Amino acid sequence: MSKLDMKIPRELTINWLQAQYGSGKLKPEQVIEEIIRRSREDEGMNIWITPPVLERIKPYLDRLQTMDTSLPLWGVPFAIKDNIDLADTPTTAGCPEYAYVPDRPAAVVERLLNAGAIPVGKTNMDQFATGLVGTRSPYGETHNALSAEWISGGSSSGSAVAVARGQAAFALGTDTAGSGRVPAALNRLIGYKPSLGAWSTKGVVPACASLDCVTVFTHSIDEARIVDMQVRGLESSDPWSKEMPRWVDKLPKKLYLPEKPLTFFGPLAEEYSKAWDSAVQRIEQLELPIEYIDYDLFEEAAALLYDGPWVAERWASVGEFIESSPGVTFPVTEQVLRSGGSGKHDAASVFTAMHKLQELRMISNKLLQEAVLIMPTCGGTWTRGQVEADPIATNSDMGRYTNHCNLLDLCAVAVPAGDAASQMPFGITLFSLSGNEHLMENAAAAFLEVNLPPLEAKRQETILVAVCGLHMRGYPLEKQMLEHGGQFVRESHTAEKYQMVKLPTVPAKPGLLKKKVGGTAIALELWEMPVASFGAFAALIPAPLGIGKIELQDGTEVSGFICEGYAEEGAEDISACGGWRNLDRYEESGFA
Repeated sequence: MSKLDMKIPRELTINWLQAQYGSGKLKPEQVIEEIIRRSREDEGMNIWITPPVLERIKPYLDRLQTMDTSLPLWGVPFAIKDNIDLADTPTTAGCPEYAYVPDRPAAVVERLLNAGAIPVGKTNMDQFATGLVGTRSPYGETHNALSAEWISGGSSSGSAVAVARGQAAFALGTDTAGSGRVPAALNRLIGYKPSLGAWSTKGVVPACASLDCVTVFTHSIDEARIVDMQVRGLESSDPWSKEMPRWVDKLPKKLYLPEKPLTFFGPLAEEYSKAWDSAVQRIEQLELPIEYIDYDLFEEAAALLYDGPWVAERWASVGEFIESSPGVTFPVTEQVLRSGGSGKHDAASVFTAMHKLQELRMISNKLLQEAVLIMPTCGGTWTRGQVEADPIATNSDMGRYTNHCNLLDLCAVAVPAGDAASQMPFGITLFSLSGNEHLMENAAAAFLEVNLPPLEAKRQETILVAVCGLHMRGYPLEKQMLEHGGQFVRESHTAEKYQMVKLPTVPAKPGLLKKKVGGTAIALELWEMPVASFGAFAALIPAPLGIGKIELQDGTEVSGFICEGYAEEGAEDISACGGWRNLDRYEESGFA
């Protein structure tokens, strides 16, 4: 064991890392060095597709030098499931022949980078996120973090094991049928699945686009909420994204447990049944009303996922690739996906299923008002050999208590609940209605006997900044916005009171001046930036530019780039172009 390993615990957490950085006892470079060492030591576990190497990580380490150390995730290493884009790094979705190299990160990754987090690599997964076992990958079967004989769970297998093995403080996964929860249960982690649309899926290879969620694996509810606070929020360029603000923390008014005995499976079925009984006893000791209900509603919804037409949505996502690339897909994955293209589900069956699901949603929405449903995350588990012998049935069993979640538009959090056997974790999942993460979080915290810090302590104070030139997306100085934690919000226009001039600088840049009379509306972008970073950012702005108040079309005022009046002399008036993005076209037209 190295001296460094003695200093850095196997369980990396956001709070521990930030405390060490703040005290000066540890540097991000040392953490990355240890993560690289651990990943090489665990190479045979098939955790990574793009593993941690210093060459790829160093630009993010260097970037930290320009960022405020008070950012919520400054220097915190995280892993990314390989169906989620990281700029200039291949996205494979678990299929080498499918790989492409994106030039921008996924929306959630970009927000984490802006909060100071360090991406260390891309993790292994069940190919095309089709599987709950962690064995359906041409990059090898991801081993369970605690016992190599058993499955790791999927499809976010590598992400969960990376956190459990101390190679990331947290990791992004995805969840359509349980992929962000099953691996959490099997590797003794928190698996946090937000409401549909709360975290953007822009830059994520779709499985079922209407049901897909980005998720996170952590060691605590508190740290899952820290991540949630950074990535939650509307992404204007994502058609599936929603504005879903957080509610004030409170406990649910009621907990629901299944009335009928549950079915457990696999070689440890008896042990899982006893672990569930023990968890129920703990739940019954909480100071919350409990009601036992018929679980049939949720089973009926779950059956729609693979027996209904949603499997055809998976085929719609990758069917064209599979047809054009015969023989490259993992055999069992192709079998599952092709079932969606078999013609079994015609237009009428799609609408029949949608109408049935809407009815089930209506019932569950009434039932779960201010309540939380609790179920086992998994009803059992399998050895890797057993999954190889019967890949379809074993995989189906793993989703028995998870498949209903996204169809019914629920949020969920999987938490550890003791062990079913030696080195075999058992977990439960708490479900609540869309937008009610606060209920499931606080019920989970009560079960785990932990206190959750107030959410306000995690929220960055931000300022809205209007930019109209080289700091806009795609221009050379966009990097300054990103380095200071800026996040693009939306496009907008000034009030019809402004003049834009082209300053005689190298490179040329615009100057925005407010007129006493006349003027026009100028296109600009609105960005959100942490207040903690804003002062350092403003200090970079050269004269005659500066920060002042800009009036928008709707009459509101925001901070933004303005130009001192003296610069108008000798500058070219380009107001007629309507905005900096239109300048080239304006000049080519001959009107300049």
